[in-house]
Amino acid sequence: MGKHLVLIGGGHAHMTTLLNSEQVTARGHRVTLVSPSTYHYYSGMGPGMLGGFYEPSQVRFHVAKMSRDRGVEFVQDSAIRINPCEKTILLQSGQSISYDVASFNTGSEVRLSPLVQSNEHVFPVKPVLNLYKARAALLREIEKRPLDIVVVGGGPAGVEVAANLWRLFRNRPNRANITLVAGTELLRNAPERIRHLALKSLSKKNIRLRVGVRGENLEKGCLTLSDGSRSYYDFAFIATGIKPSHLFKNSALPTGADGGMLVNDFLQSTAHPELFGGGDCISLDRFPLAKVGVYAVRQNPILFHNLVAKLEDTELHAFNPGPPYMLILNMGDARGLLWKRSITLNGKLSFFLKDFIDRRFMKKFQVSGERTGSSPEAVSE
Repeated sequence: MGKHLVLIGGGHAHMTTLLNSEQVTARGHRVTLVSPSTYHYYSGMGPGMLGGFYEPSQVRFHVAKMSRDRGVEFVQDSAIRINPCEKTILLQSGQSISYDVASFNTGSEVRLSPLVQSNEHVFPVKPVLNLYKARAALLREIEKRPLDIVVVGGGPAGVEVAANLWRLFRNRPNRANITLVAGTELLRNAPERIRHLALKSLSKKNIRLRVGVRGENLEKGCLTLSDGSRSYYDFAFIATGIKPSHLFKNSALPTGADGGMLVNDFLQSTAHPELFGGGDCISLDRFPLAKVGVYAVRQNPILFHNLVAKLEDTELHAFNPGPPYMLILNMGDARGLLWKRSITLNGKLSFFLKDFIDRRFMKKFQVSGERTGSSPEAVSE
C-alpha cells in the first residue's frame, strides 16, 4: 500500500525531489507540496534582480506547475504546527494534512524584532520576492524625487543589496543617497582583504558607510542608531541576520540553538524519524552549518534519496557537507568579491563565475515555463 509524502516548502533543498517526484508516484506513493506561493525565488540571484541585472523570470521556479506536471498535489498554504504523534500538519487556512513521511524546506526569515514596525517602505531582504517588490516601488518614486535609502546590516546580504541599489539608480536623473549601517564591523567573518575591497567598492559608488554603530529603532522615515544619531530615509532594507521560522519550536520538536529543526546525519529529525528537512530551517546535530544556499543545494540528492528510502523502508544515506564553500558577492558593477579559505579574488572574472554557477543551477530546475510567464505581484517565497 502506498504512503503519503508531504513536502512543506518548495525551496532549494526540495528541487531534486520535485523534479524526480514521478519516481515516487510510480512506486504507488502520493506526494503533496505545501507552499505559500506558486513561485520560489532563488536567493543567490536576488540582489541582482533588485539591481536589474536579472529579470524576475530568470530567478524563480514555478513550483506549482513543476509539481502538478509530475503528479504532485499542490496546496498553496503555510504550515503553522506539526503534530508528530498524530502525523498531521496544521495549515494556516485551518486545514490539517496527514503524512507518513514529511520534509521541511521552509527557509528563513530576517531577524526583525524589535527593530522594525509595520511600514510599507521597509523591506526585509527575506523572502527574496521583497527585493522585486522594492525594485518596483523604488523605480516609481525615483521618477518623482531624489531618495534617501538606508540598508541595515553589514553582512554579505547588506553589502550586495547596497551595491545593487547603486546599480538600479546609477543612470537615473534623480539622485539616490544610499547609507549602509554595518554594525560592529563590515563583513566581519570575511578575510581582511575582502573587507578592504568591499569598502573600496562601496566608497567608489558613493555609498555612505556607518561602521561601529547598529540600528536600534526604526520608525517611519527615521532610523535611530546605537550612538544616538539618526538616519532619515524614504526606503529601508533590513539585512540583520536570519533565523528559521517558529514552526518547530511551536510544535515542541527538538531544535538547535537557532530554532531550526534538529536533524541527524540523514537530515532526519532526532526525535521523529519520519520527519526530514533541508536548507536554512534545519540544524545539524553534530556540526552546525552556516546559513548559505550552497548547503541546501548539496543536500538536494541526499534528501531525495532518504525520503524515498523512508517510504520504501530501505537504507538511508548520510549527508556530507563537503569542502568549504565559496562565497562570491555581486557588487553591482559586473564585478565580484570571491573568497574560499585563503583564496580571495576581485573583478569581472569572479562575477562571471558566480553568474555561470547561478544560471547553471536555474537551468537544471527551470522546467516549467518560468521565463515565459508573467511576474506575480502578491506572492511570497
